[in-house]
Amino acid sequence: MYNQSELKKIVDEVILNLSYNTEAEKLIDPVKYILSIGGKRLRPILSLMSLNLFCDNIDDGIMPATGLEVFHNFTLVHDDIMDQAPVRRSFPTVHTKWDINQAVLSGDVMAFIANECFLQAPSDCLAKVFRVFNKAAIDVCVGQQLDIDFEKSKLITQQEYLRMIELKTAVLLAASAKIGAIIGKAADKDAELLYEFGRNLGLAFQIQDDLLDIYGDTKVFGKIAGGDIVANKKTFLLVKALEIASSEQLKKLRELFSPGDTDPGKKVRGVIEIYDQLSIRQITENLAGDHINIAFSHLEKVSGSKERKEEITSIAISLIGRDK
Repeated sequence: MYNQSELKKIVDEVILNLSYNTEAEKLIDPVKYILSIGGKRLRPILSLMSLNLFCDNIDDGIMPATGLEVFHNFTLVHDDIMDQAPVRRSFPTVHTKWDINQAVLSGDVMAFIANECFLQAPSDCLAKVFRVFNKAAIDVCVGQQLDIDFEKSKLITQQEYLRMIELKTAVLLAASAKIGAIIGKAADKDAELLYEFGRNLGLAFQIQDDLLDIYGDTKVFGKIAGGDIVANKKTFLLVKALEIASSEQLKKLRELFSPGDTDPGKKVRGVIEIYDQLSIRQITENLAGDHINIAFSHLEKVSGSKERKEEITSIAISLIGRDK
């Protein structure tokens, strides 16, 4: 049985030793950079832990799991461009360190490098594994489009927002768990239960991510505090605040988020003041906790040893408390 740190070490080593076409080193340097500046490797670890529930030998799942991490980082490169984010994991983002054109092109090639990793899945389940991954990849793009569309919308419901983060973030975690189960020859029922575990884990992850943008430790989290507010992003916190705010608070929020040359620091402080008045932090923490509990309920129904499921549980626990 493998634990989280052992699996991270395996994935890190495989990423370090990935082979690339070096004919154009400028294309690959940003790829190596984004893959080398950290990250919890949550997706490949979840995939390999899911595999390990049903099979002692995880070798067949290592390259597909690595593909999940490469694809995830590809989405971050493009997401940072669209968000105009200067920092990722306390390091300059790819488009900041190089330029936008380079970031787009290097990000593109990462998607195909991920495909190469998936092509090394066992032949008897390759088509099934790739289909799960490909659907998740398309869903991520749909979620990103919804995120862009929401930036122009004056009002978004909580349900609409949760659907967007399900597609943009949760489905890749869900697919990671399911892919590991498929490679481990799990029954279809168990594979689906792990998918639902990963989906709810992903929802909790993004809800928590929204929270940490404002209330997290910048040194630990690796992002500038309040970046989502400055960028006028429709996070869960803002969606919920707009839903429950009084008329006076609603007017103030609209003023703070209206186009203009508002001082970023003043804007962040003003928005947080209203969030605090509305107990938005507690509401957000409660919702993240609800999805963690739902995730656990699905995991409990999965076949496999209790000891090995506890290792997967540890991922969820570290997720919900990663600002501490």
